[in-house]
Order: sequence, then C-alpha cells, then structure tokens
Amino acid sequence: MKRRQALSTILAAGSASLLPRITSSAAKVAANDRIQVGVIGLGSRGFNLIDDLLAQPDVEITMISDLYNEHYRDREWGKGPRYGFEPAREKIQQHANSQRKSGKAQLSGNLTTTLAAWDPSAIEDLDAVVIATPDHWHATLTLCALKNGKAVYCEKPVTHTFAEGQAVYREVAKQNAVFQTGSQQRSEDVFQRAVNLIRNGHLGKVTRFEVGLPPGYDQPQGDPTVTEPPEGGSYNVWCGPAEPLPYMRARHHRWWRGNRNFGGGVLMDWIGHHNDIAHWALGFETSGPIKVEAKNWTMAETPVYNTPHHYEIESIYSDGTVGVVSDRFPVGTRFEGENGWLFVTRGKIEGSNKQWLAKDFETGPKNVMTSPGHMRNFIDAIRFGKPTIAPAEQAHRSITPGHLGYVSHAIQKPLQWDPVEEVIVGDPAADKLLKANYDRERSAWDYLSKS
Repeated sequence: MKRRQALSTILAAGSASLLPRITSSAAKVAANDRIQVGVIGLGSRGFNLIDDLLAQPDVEITMISDLYNEHYRDREWGKGPRYGFEPAREKIQQHANSQRKSGKAQLSGNLTTTLAAWDPSAIEDLDAVVIATPDHWHATLTLCALKNGKAVYCEKPVTHTFAEGQAVYREVAKQNAVFQTGSQQRSEDVFQRAVNLIRNGHLGKVTRFEVGLPPGYDQPQGDPTVTEPPEGGSYNVWCGPAEPLPYMRARHHRWWRGNRNFGGGVLMDWIGHHNDIAHWALGFETSGPIKVEAKNWTMAETPVYNTPHHYEIESIYSDGTVGVVSDRFPVGTRFEGENGWLFVTRGKIEGSNKQWLAKDFETGPKNVMTSPGHMRNFIDAIRFGKPTIAPAEQAHRSITPGHLGYVSHAIQKPLQWDPVEEVIVGDPAADKLLKANYDRERSAWDYLSKS
C-alpha cells in the first residue's frame, strides 16, 4: 500500500462521521461478562501488558494488532525474544490452552488483526483498547478509540506533542471515558508511601524537588546505514502521521524515540514517571509551573537523533517551589523540605528521618487511592465505574515541563507559563512553537480531524 492510501485507510477511523458512538466506556460491565480487550503495538512493552491482561481472570484478549508479523526489536534477526503479531498470537493461544487443561475458562477469543489498516470494525466489539505503539501513533489511536466509546490504556507519554495531549485529555472528559496512563509507578507501594508522607506534611513545606532521569542517546544505538525497510511489515505505515524518514535500524524498533519525528528522547520517555510522582505529591497534578527554563543541554552528536544527551529543566511553581529535571541526578525523585528530605525510586525509599520509612509508621489521613495493580486498577474502573489512578490530564501535566523545556532550549530563554490557560505568556511565537508539531507535516490530531 502506498503511504497516502494506507494513512487514508487507517486514519479514516478518526473521522467523527464514520465513528458512531457505540457505548460509553464509563458504563459498568455486567458482573458475569468478561471484558473484551484489544492490544495495539506488540513490541516489548506490548508483551508486558499482554502478561498483565492474561493475569486478570475476567479479561479476554480478542484483538491484537501490529504492523510486523515478527521482529526481534533491536537485536539481529533470530536472536533474543520474538515480538510482533505471530508471537503474540502464539503467546495468548498457549495461555488459553493451559487454562482449558486446568479446567479454567478460556481467556482468549478469536484473535484478529488488521495489520496495515485499522478501522472501526476492528474495535466494534471491544470494551477497551490497550495502546503500546511508538509515541507518534498514540494520539491517533487513542482518539479513535475514545470516539468509539472505548476505555483506553495508553502507554506514557500519552502523546508525542503538547497539542495532542490537550486533545486527548479533553476528549476523555467529553466522553466521560475510562482512561489509564501507563505510568505504573503510581500503583507501586513505595511511591504511594512517599506521596502520602509529603501530602501529610512530614517534610513540612517542600521548597525544592529534583527529578533524576537517564541520559539521552549520544551515538547511534543501532546500525545508522540507510537501507530498504525489512520485509514482514510496512515501514511507511509505521511512520504514520510522522514524516517518513529514510529507514535505518538506529531509529526503528526501540531506538525511534531518539528522533523527535517519532518521540521526545529519553527525556520525554521518563519524565512521565518521576516528574509525575513530584506533581502527584505536591498537588500540581492538574496545574503546573509558572516559569520554565532549559539549562545545560548537550544535544546528540550524531545527526541520527535530535534529542538531548544531557539536559536540565528548571521549573518554578506559584507557591515558590523549585523543581529541576536533569539526567545529572540519581534516577528517581528527591524532595527537600523544612523538616528534612525524601528520595524515592523504583524499589527504594530513603529519608532523613528513618521513622518515616518504618512499615508501622502511620503517614496520616491524606492518602492517595490504593491500587491492586496498574492493569487491575484499569479493569476495575471499567467494571465498577471507579476512577483510575493515572488519569489523562494528570499525565499530560506531568510531561508539560518537558515540552516547555524543548521550546525554552530552542529560543534560548526562560518561559513564563500560565498553567490555567496553558499558554506561554507574552511570547506568541514561543506558544506557536509549543503547539506546533515537531518535524512533521501535521499532527495526528490534524489527520484525525481533517482526513
């Protein structure tokens, strides 16, 4: 299929006139019904999410979709785990067979895929869609699912561009939809404990937080030779709403995020985790900073990527709190307050007061919701009409300092930000740059609304 024909087929699914509302994703599912789920994007993360879904006794995976029948991510062909449509189909079928042998109900139905074309009929019978594609496809597929009345679980960052993020969280609100961001740290006890300690004032007034993220790519992470795309998939369709850059392994499977045509670098890959925890703890989850400045950026030396290798983003909030995101800090989130400090990362929490860390220490009454697991929280939200622990707007707000950091770096000056109106104050050109679409003709949202 030619690229334009393929896009026309795929993105017609986003046309409001072609997408009658099927059912409200916020509606409760009958107690005896299994929730029908489709998974789009069958790479490494998609396989992790399939495992999470197969562990739910009331879930049935009935649709999977990927542009590649089989691939090995960034490895040489035949080495390491297999990904793509066929390995995913085999995985789900093996699970179904094991359930039958043990006398349990089969959890998978007749799996279907549309591969190079994703139209409304593919999701008509689904209750929920799980999206684990590269970032540049997130908004297109999410908005299509939402307009079909489906619940959506989308990996972080929810969208590639700032404007797409606004479109998604506003559509979630419009549809009263169930939406879960794949920021699974919110469902982990260690992060919930840190947030509860801060919300209950044990650090006193928090004056500063530091968000440590990994460094970006400096050199090509794979072969940078421009070649013909591999068989067994459709690279032009994989590019989708983004500009179809010449194919090379160094910016395809796994390494695509190093180029802003497809992703936002390691910065935007990770900011939705650890900056999200900072916003959650300090009550900024539906607001944001009032001033943002990019400092000490070092861009990748290779032309393959155009995202930062080293970076720092300083944000100032309305209450005077200073937040700094940088790859020069240990990975995790550190809070500094009047009464001490607290650091939390995956599997570890440390603090200046050891009593805070004791299992029997009561944090206080101001606690975030508990979660039985990130995917389970999503399924319960569908079944019982409960809120999810990682909503769309909060995900968008958590990564906004990253978007603003890119603009600040581009124009080499700090930005004054209005978090209520979501505009850069006093600089229309900078605001236009923020809401433009990096290195592409039109955003996925433009494709959806104008196709």
